[in-house]
Amino acid sequence: MKEIGVGIVGFGTVGAGVVEGLLKEASLITRRCGVSIALRGIADLDIKTPRGVDVPPGLLTTDALALAAREDVDVVVELIGGTGIAYTVIKQALEAGKAVVTANKKLLAEKGEELFALARLHGVDLYFGASVGGGIPIIRSLRDGLVANEIHAVYGILNGTCNYILTRMSREGSDFEAVLADAQRLGYAEANPSLDIDGFDTAHKICILASLAYGVSIPLEEIAVQGIRGLNPVDVRYADELGYVIKLLAVCKACGNKRLEVRVNPTLVPKTHMLASVSDVFNAVLVNGSMTGDTLYYGKGAGRAATASAVISDIASVARHRVSGAPRAMEPLPAIATTDYALQRPEDCISRFYVRLMVREACGMVGRFATLLGNHGVSIFAASQHEATDAQCAAGYVPVVILTQPARTGDLVAALTEITEQGIVQSMPLFMCML
Repeated sequence: MKEIGVGIVGFGTVGAGVVEGLLKEASLITRRCGVSIALRGIADLDIKTPRGVDVPPGLLTTDALALAAREDVDVVVELIGGTGIAYTVIKQALEAGKAVVTANKKLLAEKGEELFALARLHGVDLYFGASVGGGIPIIRSLRDGLVANEIHAVYGILNGTCNYILTRMSREGSDFEAVLADAQRLGYAEANPSLDIDGFDTAHKICILASLAYGVSIPLEEIAVQGIRGLNPVDVRYADELGYVIKLLAVCKACGNKRLEVRVNPTLVPKTHMLASVSDVFNAVLVNGSMTGDTLYYGKGAGRAATASAVISDIASVARHRVSGAPRAMEPLPAIATTDYALQRPEDCISRFYVRLMVREACGMVGRFATLLGNHGVSIFAASQHEATDAQCAAGYVPVVILTQPARTGDLVAALTEITEQGIVQSMPLFMCML
């Protein structure tokens, strides 16, 4: 039986899970793949700290580049993360004709076009099934399972930390900072949670899904990204009263005229919608295809075992290709830059909106707001006044919530800016998209 040599670069949480899976399930993997996958080495700067897995002697090293360059390593598995040494390791491996498996969403979002071109140039595999959704097979589904579908839209809950926080806030009415502290204590959030709660982890992932669904390279800096930092519990409560839950939603959808809307922001999702029931640290991706309609992919989006399972799946696919003598680069469908989609400007994106205004005098204000919003092409669907807190009463303000008809984002911002400048609200009104 043929043997494929694997080098693991990065021995953190996921790396340890991959090593454990390859060692523990070696016979199962061999039986299912028809090829023996041999672990040649494991590289990490820290090879002393216990990882909860028994590593055979001689496998650990601190020299990642040397491991990736070894002649007996056919597949380099990059699990370091970031865009520094991880980029160097992958680039070196591809140039040497080695297959690469990675879970590095940030690197793929920022340098994926370059790395896929390098993989094509050298005729080798570059697999990334664990980069989005952990153990959820969304990458394979978009690449292979939905190959006959024009993708109309992709909606994703792609960050377990944010979903856990929003679930707790919705169930308990808890304050954002208090739930964040709990998430950090439980290990669901990093000590520095900025990448998660400010939306950029989710943005990296939707850029990857957009490249698969539409064959375009999406510059991260050109999409609208808003996280959940400081979300007010009052908006969570008002959304609940209106029949919605708030989710940090990644959206990628075709808008007509070959325009593509890509954004990440807190979004009001109807309680009757499939995504509304995705709770705690779970992830989900809803894909609307021309032939399938809606399909939902749900599961654990992170964690040692779930992500390691996706990495090992990619290793097995590479091994099969190597044994058959037909390696191939796993590239987006169609290849990047072969479609003529253009990115929609954030201000041109169309949505219904939830708007909360702190109004100095509620009497007659809804009619005035309707006029000001209408002047900018924004129509009101519903409006309601809510009971003010003691502090709000003392300051002379009451909350008014408005739901709009579908409107252009730029028009809504212009209308709210005019309302603010007239001094009839406490500050620039808060607004969120609605699904």
